[in-house]
Amino acid sequence: MLVRIAHLATRHPRTILAAAALLAVLCGIFGASVTSHMKTGGFTSSDAESTRTSRLIADNFGGAEPNLILLVSSEEGADSPAARAVGARLVENLRARGDVIGVQSYWNVPQPLAAALRSKDSKSALVLGYITGEETAAQKVAGEIAEQLTGTTDGVTVDQGGLSSVYHDVNEQITHDLAVAEGVAIPLSFIVLVLVFGSLVAALLPLAVGIFAILTTLAILRTLTVFTDVSIFALNMTTALGLALAIDYSLFIVSRYREELANGLDVEAAVVRAVQTAGRTVLYSALTVALSVAALGVFNLYFLKSFAYAGVAVVAAAAAASILILPAVLMVLGQRVNAADLRKPLGRLLGRAPRADLAPEQTFWYRTVSRVMRHAAPVAIAIIVLLLAIGSPFLSVKFGYPDDRVLNANATATSREVGDALRNDFSANAATNTTIVLDGYHGNPAALGDYAAGLSKVPGVAGVLSGVGVYSGGAKVSVGPPTMLNDTGAFLTVATTVDPFTSAGKTQLAQLRAVPSPAPALFGGAAATNVDALGALGSRLPLAGALIVLATFIVLFLFTGSVLLPLKALALNTLSLTAAFGAMVWIFQEGHLSSLLGSSATGYLVPTMPILMFCLAFGMSMDYEVFLLSRIREEWLASGRTAADNVRAVAIGVARTGRIFTAAALLMAIVMAAMVTSKVSFIQMMGLGLTLTVLADATLIRGLLAPALMRLMGTANWWAPAPLARLHAKIGLSEESAVSDSDEPALAGRR
Repeated sequence: MLVRIAHLATRHPRTILAAAALLAVLCGIFGASVTSHMKTGGFTSSDAESTRTSRLIADNFGGAEPNLILLVSSEEGADSPAARAVGARLVENLRARGDVIGVQSYWNVPQPLAAALRSKDSKSALVLGYITGEETAAQKVAGEIAEQLTGTTDGVTVDQGGLSSVYHDVNEQITHDLAVAEGVAIPLSFIVLVLVFGSLVAALLPLAVGIFAILTTLAILRTLTVFTDVSIFALNMTTALGLALAIDYSLFIVSRYREELANGLDVEAAVVRAVQTAGRTVLYSALTVALSVAALGVFNLYFLKSFAYAGVAVVAAAAAASILILPAVLMVLGQRVNAADLRKPLGRLLGRAPRADLAPEQTFWYRTVSRVMRHAAPVAIAIIVLLLAIGSPFLSVKFGYPDDRVLNANATATSREVGDALRNDFSANAATNTTIVLDGYHGNPAALGDYAAGLSKVPGVAGVLSGVGVYSGGAKVSVGPPTMLNDTGAFLTVATTVDPFTSAGKTQLAQLRAVPSPAPALFGGAAATNVDALGALGSRLPLAGALIVLATFIVLFLFTGSVLLPLKALALNTLSLTAAFGAMVWIFQEGHLSSLLGSSATGYLVPTMPILMFCLAFGMSMDYEVFLLSRIREEWLASGRTAADNVRAVAIGVARTGRIFTAAALLMAIVMAAMVTSKVSFIQMMGLGLTLTVLADATLIRGLLAPALMRLMGTANWWAPAPLARLHAKIGLSEESAVSDSDEPALAGRR
């Protein structure tokens, strides 16, 4: 199959390149508007109880669950004439809009509700409202309102917060951060590629493949937005993963092509051989990465599903471009792939003689790996202990739903400033109330009052607002708004002083659920959303993990014909990920580097990110495993297959690939690390976590631990039960078999 693809590229290179250029232009034009069709939510399931509760409140109770919060601040106080006038103007403007309902403010609600909407120092007060429509439309409306109503007038400052505003600010920040990350990653990657290849021409090829993969994926995502919800956060992975994998795959193929040219093959034969060998590695790597990322599709959250869509699309595009378009480019360039070699003039400028090509046995990697394998047991034990120690903080991991604190404190986002004010300056956070709907309730109002009184006795509850009264500490303190009790049922708001995303918030929610209700109660609000989100993830996590493990094992078995090597690869990947997750807990949950990164330690991690990182990193780690095993296996199959041959095959395989996969890891790390420049904390976490995983995997894991374990396992590395061995002989891809007669002319150019 790969030889046929190579022949297609070598016989019709200009036709393929023209078609690719046209496709890239069309995809770029069509995909340019993708951001305006993507969404910023997707952290909860559409059929979760909290989601259904929010819909009922929006439909039946005038949007009494606010997603828009305006913070009005004045040094003269919230009761000053200027602040009162601004508050009245805001209420009037919001009520005049057809897309905002349920507007109320400190200045037009009775006590004790008014007290809850005024800050502790009496200098700030709130205006609340509910923006109708789905979350994408709501966040756009929030942006319009922010432009029209926020700012400072007569010494009174208006800032905007609330969930819709958070989504709007995150959307704006992600778009900006994406441009910054690309501006950092692409130039740095190009510099490293020049250092790796020497040739300016060769260094441009991986970037060209990466840009093609990104443009193609943007068009695919734009198409998907017509049929389903796609998260805007998937764009970060599209650019980062597309560029990283395209660089990796191109690096493998171009390096093998140049190696075959140096071995004496003519241009066409070198292209065919590069696709036949390195192309096989690319194919298996792409299959492994795609299957790992596709496992995200089992979660009933479009945030994670979007990463599955984007991941599979960008991997397929990068692999297709690498095994079809890149060979066509190489065929056109021929020996000119080595043109514009900058190492020679730089060497002359620095007074250094050109370095002669070394035999594998003379390289740093061969000497290092040979030394490691002479002390295989202590090296393996030391590295395993080190990685487990780094991963130990993950034992204390806690998870919570993201709020405005995902925006860094130094981000230019007022929703973060309003969120901080609500948490620190008010007796209760209006953005994190627990909401309860008794759908269809038409019972005795007194029973509803008893229920509200019982809820108000739960520790950490500041008060309960219902259609029959406002309750605090088990007693009725005032009359409640009648709009909370109508023909559709009843609605209650529980104001809480507890952070809903912590274990205390979960405990309080359980206590609220335990209060006897006069009718079946549906719970919504921040705490319920948090519990529902964690439950949805936890219920599907075992299935996703099992699919990744099974798919990876099958692909690596087909690649190697071994049963033990896939098991070893799975164990090593898990080990490197454990270390990365431990570092993420230490940095982002416990906040040890928060001042450097600008992030805020909330005491928990956003739960979707470790899952996303696991799937991505698992696939990317297999990228290097496949590349390394490909050359080791090539040497093993050409040997006498003794224990000594196994040791030599490992050393030669690492010697031939060590420089390439460490360069690939450095390049991928640059691309991933560029995401750390983001001002959205969980994007930072993904970028830093993947960077650490890739670097550890390419150095400690593949360069030291994997060779040590392969030395200890000896010839058992290549063992498989007889039935599986026969199965692999039938269906496993293999480049060591003889080339068919029709392919002999292509390989006859060896001089």
